[in-house]
Amino acid sequence: MAGLIKIGVLASGRGSNFRAIAQACASGRCRGEVVILLTDNPQAGALKIAKEFAIPSKVIGRKSFSTRDEFEEAFVNTLKAYGVELVCLAGFMRILHKPFLEAFPKRILNIHPALLPAFPGLEAQKQAWEYGVKVSGCTVHFVDAGVDTGSIILQATVPVLDDDTPETLAARILEQEHRIYPEAISFVAEGKIKFEGRMTRVLK
Repeated sequence: MAGLIKIGVLASGRGSNFRAIAQACASGRCRGEVVILLTDNPQAGALKIAKEFAIPSKVIGRKSFSTRDEFEEAFVNTLKAYGVELVCLAGFMRILHKPFLEAFPKRILNIHPALLPAFPGLEAQKQAWEYGVKVSGCTVHFVDAGVDTGSIILQATVPVLDDDTPETLAARILEQEHRIYPEAISFVAEGKIKFEGRMTRVLK
């Protein structure tokens, strides 16, 4: 599709955010085209979603490489072979390091199920619930060398209800993830992101 940014998605699990991105691109709601799905998990549910949307996919297993750098280089080389311009992490359960980040500067996005900078890392929904916050949500951000520390693009909030469990809270947050991730991708694709230090602004 001419004029659409080429997206590579990295996923390790069920791939619900991958599905949301693929659906948004297919419907024209997101100014992108997913050209490749990469996973480190041969059992990832995301692989079935890729087949459903006729998106090429590839499994790159860590055990096939002697070093972490070689492992990440395989991802980078595959993404570049498909002409990827924007990398979207969708439940990719690995931290990316300097060579990968330098290959796609300010071109790697992630979605996190909490309102960063609060509750980074794993099980963010459970962290928020256990802390007793009254509002939680999700964050789309650029990826940097830290863990969930990159510049924030979009956030969405959800209330934390008195009868919530970590699971019910996570389900409500996930609905918002599916909504704002394609929106944030479109902002990047359309050149609407302006950096001011570590802050970003979305140009109207």
